[in-house]
Amino acid sequence: MSAEYLAFHPNPKKPDITLPAGAVDAHCHVFGPAATFPFSPTRTYTPVDAPKEKLAELQAHLGFERAVIVQASCHGTDNAALVDALEWGKGRYRGIAMVKPDVTDEELKRLDAAGVRGSRFNFVKHLGSDAALAAMDTLSKRYGALGWHVVIYFDTEKIHDLAPIIETVPVPVVIDHMGRVDPALGLDQPGMKLLEGLLSKRKDIWVKVSGSERLSHDGPPFADCVAQARHLVETFPDQVLWGTDWPHPNMKKWVPDDGQLVDLVGQIAPTPELLKKLLVDNPMRLYWPEEL
Repeated sequence: MSAEYLAFHPNPKKPDITLPAGAVDAHCHVFGPAATFPFSPTRTYTPVDAPKEKLAELQAHLGFERAVIVQASCHGTDNAALVDALEWGKGRYRGIAMVKPDVTDEELKRLDAAGVRGSRFNFVKHLGSDAALAAMDTLSKRYGALGWHVVIYFDTEKIHDLAPIIETVPVPVVIDHMGRVDPALGLDQPGMKLLEGLLSKRKDIWVKVSGSERLSHDGPPFADCVAQARHLVETFPDQVLWGTDWPHPNMKKWVPDDGQLVDLVGQIAPTPELLKKLLVDNPMRLYWPEEL
């Protein structure tokens, strides 16, 4: 299976804004290299190699000091590339794995020791079949003892069914990419209202105000997504995270410039206080609480 989507930007700009000390890229990936860490035979897309060394190089260029690496579906539940990156990072990285419902306690402990702090469940069409709700229920009940959380990625229309379930998850929940709300539909759309309701009901529900390059209708610099992201940051300043989503899997319309995406964060979190909460305080509290 050949690469099916655009490769990541070869020469991203240096951001115009300076990130606060200790800034965390709270959503990024490592892919392969496939010769060492093969992709899953059941994957729905094939990425280009995006190894840990390239990730570290990009983050130094952008001004990030730490990162949360999220296992993507192309590697399935084989977390070898993720664990390799976490161990290589020597504490600078935390991870979100993908695991099978029958994963052993020993495997969970091994992942935890490497720096994994939760697992991800996909409910989006382009990544294949829905994650089993029963599996999320079973696994989340095991995560409390580890101090892990659940990361959920879903299409906006799914929020109507998922919202009452998310309310009952027994560990913290992180919602990816603003719940994929459509920027063209404004702040009063039902999906945004349901998302706000979840964040209001539970202070341990978080949302990533990332993914502008995926949700935008207008294209670079993705300014049509600023209003909804800023609204979430200003309304829920202690429950928001942001990440580059490098190397931007499944992008087919345009190649995001990661330096440009970082500049967009300056509009999403328009004060130094909000920017520090978004990029430092909140991810540190969730992923490195032992250092606080």
